[in-house]
Amino acid sequence: MTRPAHIAPLSRPEDDASTPEPNDRYFNRELSWLAFNRRVLEEACNGAHPLLERLRFLSICGSNLDEFFMVRVAGLKGQQAQDVDRRSADGLTPGQQLAAIVAEADRLMESQQAVWSDVRTLLDEANLHVLRRDAVTEEADGWLEEHFRDQIFPTLTPQALDPAHPFPFIPNKGLSIIFDLERIADREPIREVVMLPATTPRFVRLPGADARYISVESIVKRFAPLIFPGYVVHGAAAFRVLRDSDIEIEEEAEDLVRYFAKAIKRRRRGRVIRLELETGMPDSLAAVLKGELGGADAIITESGHLLGIADLAMLVDEDRPDLKFPPLTPRFPERIREFDGDCFAAISAKDIVVHHPYETFEVVIAFLKQAAADPDVIAIKQTLYRAGKQSAIIAALVAAAEAGKSVTAVVELKARFDEEQNLLWASQLERAGVQVVYGFIDWKTHAKVSMVVRRENGSVRTYCHFGTGNYHPVTARIYTDISYFTADQAIGRDAAQMFNYITGYVEPRDMNCIGLSPLDLRERLEGLIDAEIAHARAGRPAAIWAKMNSVVDPKIIDKLYEASGAGVQIDLIIRGICCLRPQVENMSENIRVKSVVGRFLEHSRIWAFGNGKALPNDGARLYISSADWMPRNFDRRVEYMLPITNPTVHDQILDQVMVANLLDDEQSWILGPDGEYTRVVPSERPFNLHRYFMTNPSLSGRGAALEKVPTLLLRTIS
Repeated sequence: MTRPAHIAPLSRPEDDASTPEPNDRYFNRELSWLAFNRRVLEEACNGAHPLLERLRFLSICGSNLDEFFMVRVAGLKGQQAQDVDRRSADGLTPGQQLAAIVAEADRLMESQQAVWSDVRTLLDEANLHVLRRDAVTEEADGWLEEHFRDQIFPTLTPQALDPAHPFPFIPNKGLSIIFDLERIADREPIREVVMLPATTPRFVRLPGADARYISVESIVKRFAPLIFPGYVVHGAAAFRVLRDSDIEIEEEAEDLVRYFAKAIKRRRRGRVIRLELETGMPDSLAAVLKGELGGADAIITESGHLLGIADLAMLVDEDRPDLKFPPLTPRFPERIREFDGDCFAAISAKDIVVHHPYETFEVVIAFLKQAAADPDVIAIKQTLYRAGKQSAIIAALVAAAEAGKSVTAVVELKARFDEEQNLLWASQLERAGVQVVYGFIDWKTHAKVSMVVRRENGSVRTYCHFGTGNYHPVTARIYTDISYFTADQAIGRDAAQMFNYITGYVEPRDMNCIGLSPLDLRERLEGLIDAEIAHARAGRPAAIWAKMNSVVDPKIIDKLYEASGAGVQIDLIIRGICCLRPQVENMSENIRVKSVVGRFLEHSRIWAFGNGKALPNDGARLYISSADWMPRNFDRRVEYMLPITNPTVHDQILDQVMVANLLDDEQSWILGPDGEYTRVVPSERPFNLHRYFMTNPSLSGRGAALEKVPTLLLRTIS
């Protein structure tokens, strides 16, 4: 395949043709993540998106940044506090990284506030208003006061700040208001803090046909005299805290369930990592907060007039279809319909690939529901990393266990921010008779695999589902992922060994198909790259295409640099973090990196190796995986990589999914050797991969309709 003109390789740097120093070989992981979040924010500025979708991107950017501070920055703060000189791959100390992070994060937060101001103006023009405190009409004021008295006032607990009243504990992500008051009776000054309960909606919708909202903190400030009768209010300002929310596993933890139940409670009281102050807060109030909440660990910032940008997600629920993307109705795989909904018959006839979210996640649920109800099914094994709060997967496993089947669920307690929900699921599964296993203490089980064992014709047959994403019904509607169903018995035997490894620590022997971390996935991947290097050195075509969320691992990056030097043509589609520095002469001139950020979150992990020919080709080695190329995925997680050898599935994933990602020029960014991302300028025939798959049925599960599949993509690149 020749590269389309609009994704041609970047020009080589002209100022320095020498091989970079070791510290110049990699981009910083944390700064690369911040660059990704800025690309998310850029989508909030994209005039091609409907207005409420732009607001959604803004809220996602805010949510992402919160988690970044709660986990990544908290980790660096911990290293700094313990005087740990653990340098990043690019050679920076924790202190140097923190300085760079804070500077860039401050710029990002300033941009968030500027984008919110612009979007707010456009919302006003669209008759969807977020009112300022002084913009409430007299008529609305009466309703609002009644609402405040009945719905908000009873939930508030003012707390005085004086020697007899220590500063109250502010929970993680807690939004509060500090008041500067004067008692009328004796002119005594006093300061009070009012915490806004997390269960209180952030915005209140005023009655009427027009959509008018006002933030809860504005309401509380507006009716402060009702909270503090007999006082004069001299000043009031909101503030917010983010706390260390990571959970470290202690080696001596003997009972993981009990340990995590306690750790979740501790996390809510973690040390303050970031203190956000409302713009314009009086210096006297800011000084109080800095003294009480600042501490040595806290990063203090003036964050704008609206704290907690993530809460804007509430406004996206407004019933304004004219301001949102047209709804997507996912397709159910035609092949299974051809077999009257019998998943096992369809999979037995031919392997099936399903492309989410364009094709419904309901097919995965149907597979497990059928397994639960089928009297010939004798065993089900399932990994659960993130399953959501309303999980049909859990219901199917419970039904299977209650029907007397042998059901094993590997529940990952270490899935960050889902630990509490997973504890609840584990308890429910155990009550139903499911054998619940928590896997390894030190490693997360991140592989997404289902295995069903069924009696057929006097013997047993194994059916498997492998996913690149989670068994999560909500994210399955917005994440692009691959589901692969197969009854290949060699794959089934490997899957059985994988489950035995997780549940009984029985190390697999002679795995024919599946690569498994932390055992051999890294070595298998390096072997595939080495094979392309050998092809290039022998004068044969050599190419690698890889799509995933992040590339961080220095050893794999160095191996890709080696491949580039040998002449291997490498195209990486990396949505998020990329520490590899592309297009540097004498190091990575044959590596091109792009990022796709659009309506759906690109999440699938797909790797293709030319195998002596230019990509795409029928003989290319193709894999799907649960793993990104990060040290944790290779060394500290249970992950899988699976070869795709079925010709139909191979062509669908390589010739359509991968080619479409390479062709996209409406939602794509190119990473330059300086670390800057540049938005791709659409060609005369612009191509949007999300729109393509929404409007053109892919090959996946199309059964007899296969011959009618449009060849637009291959025509486009020919």
